[in-house]
Amino acid sequence: MRNKFDPSEIPAAPNLSFEKSLWLNNIYHVAGIDEAGRGAWAGPVFAAAVILPCDPTLESSLAGVRDSKQLTPQKRTQLALIVKQFALAFAVAQADAREIDEMGILPANRLAMMRAVLAFSSVKSPLGN
Repeated sequence: MRNKFDPSEIPAAPNLSFEKSLWLNNIYHVAGIDEAGRGAWAGPVFAAAVILPCDPTLESSLAGVRDSKQLTPQKRTQLALIVKQFALAFAVAQADAREIDEMGILPANRLAMMRAVLAFSSVKSPLGN
């Protein structure tokens, strides 16, 4: 599997096209990861990771999902409940201010993302894997 992707492959609006291409290749547990707090002057950075089931019909339920900075707090809360309702697994993790000071913002951001993925205790799967 490739480690990088072509930025031109990112759709203008979020959809499941990337996930669908993986599902066709029998890759069913695809984690989406995002961060928050990287632009703050002080404090931790947070990362969230989610694995959705391989169900193309989810696209309509998730139609409002966008960059959290483009959403109102009320809309973010509403969409978070929808994502959690469908998620096979989700987790939130952080890197604290000390870690940011020691390693820099980008490595600390990656650390928070890795912690979120590692926090998946189990992944429910209709496929049994």
